[in-house]
Amino acid sequence: MSEKPETVYASGDLGVIIERESGSLAVFNSTGQNLVATINGLGDLSHASVVFSRDERFAYVFGRDGGLTKVDLILNKIDKRILQSGNSIGGAISQDGKLIAVSNYSPGGVRVFDAATLELVADIPAVYTDESGAEKSSKTVGLVDAPGNRFVFSLFDGNEIWIADFSHFAVDGEWDIRRHKNIGQKPYDALITDNGRFYVAGLFGEPGMARLDLWHPQQAPVRVLPDYGNKDQRLPVYKMPHLEGWAQSGNYLFVPGVGHHQVLVIDSDTWQQVAHIPVAGQPVFVMARPDDREIWVSFAFPDNNQVQVLDAENFSLLRTINPGTAVLHMEFSPRGEQVWVSVRDDHQVQLYDTATYEKKATLPVHSPSGIFLTRRAHVIGL
Repeated sequence: MSEKPETVYASGDLGVIIERESGSLAVFNSTGQNLVATINGLGDLSHASVVFSRDERFAYVFGRDGGLTKVDLILNKIDKRILQSGNSIGGAISQDGKLIAVSNYSPGGVRVFDAATLELVADIPAVYTDESGAEKSSKTVGLVDAPGNRFVFSLFDGNEIWIADFSHFAVDGEWDIRRHKNIGQKPYDALITDNGRFYVAGLFGEPGMARLDLWHPQQAPVRVLPDYGNKDQRLPVYKMPHLEGWAQSGNYLFVPGVGHHQVLVIDSDTWQQVAHIPVAGQPVFVMARPDDREIWVSFAFPDNNQVQVLDAENFSLLRTINPGTAVLHMEFSPRGEQVWVSVRDDHQVQLYDTATYEKKATLPVHSPSGIFLTRRAHVIGL
C-alpha cells in the first residue's frame, strides 16, 4: 500500500521554500498560510532553483552540488535524486513536460533528463573555440525553456548563445544545436519574454545585453543598450542581479542595472532605454505584480534589508518595506494579492498584502532563500 500523508493538499495551492543551509525543502500552503512539511536530504542548496511538473505534483530541485532532486509534493518525500555534475546553476522543464535540462558549471554544458525517471537522454558539452583556436569548455548560464520544446542558454566563458532543439526528440531521439557566437562578453544570466519570443542575456564583461529573436532563430542576436553606464562610475557588484527576475508592464520592460542603484525602463517595441528609476541599492530581483501595476525590487548587500515598490505607470517610488536582514527572494500569488518574502538571516518567510503593504503572516523557515509556487508550472521560462 502506498504511503499517504495525514492531510492531502491540492497541488495548485502549494509552494516550496529553499532552506539553503540545511539542504531541505519547506512545503507550504499559500491560502492556509501554513507549513505543510519539511523534506530533507537535498544536498547543497546555496544557489538552488525549482521547476514543476505540468500536473504540479512534482518539484524538480536543482542544487549547487550538481544534485537534481525530484520531490513528490503530495506524499511529501523525495521521489528520486541523482548527482548529475560537480557544480550546477539551475534548470528548466520542456514545453511538453517530458524533459528536464540542467545548466552546469563543472563540467560545463547542459544535460537533459527524462522527467519521469531522471535517466540521462542528452549530454551537451559547452565546448567553444577561443581566439587562439584552442577548444575550451565553458560554464553555462541563463538556461530557459522556449516554445517548441527548445532550451536556450548562454556560455559565460565562450560569449555564445545556444539553442538546443528537442522538437523531434520523441520521434527519432535526436536533437539539434544552433550556436550564435560573439554575442558579447561574459553573459551572466538571461530572461525570456512572457510569450517566449525574445531571449535576452545580460553581459557582465561589457555594458548592455544581447537579444535573440526565437521567432527567427537563424538571425544573429542584436545588442541592446550597448552604451549603458559608459559615463557613470560603476560600483562594486556584491551580488549579480537575476535577469529572470525582470518585469514587464504594458510596453515597458523593467531591468536591474548592473553596478548601479537603478532600475532601467526599456521600451519593448524599440528596445531603447526611456527612463531609469533611482532605487535604494543595486537591484537583484525586479518583479512585476501579476496585474503589472507595481514593480517590486529587492537588493544586494548592504541594502538587502529592504524591498521597494515602484509605480509602473509613472516610474516613481511608492513604498519602502523593511522585512529584516538579508531579503533574498519574492514570490507573488497567481493573482497578485499576496507576496511572499524570504528573510534569510531572520529565518523567516513573511507574507504581505500587496494592497496595503501590511505584513499578514510569518512562517518560521531555517535560512530561507528561493520561494516557488506551483503556478510556475504553466509559465514560459520559470
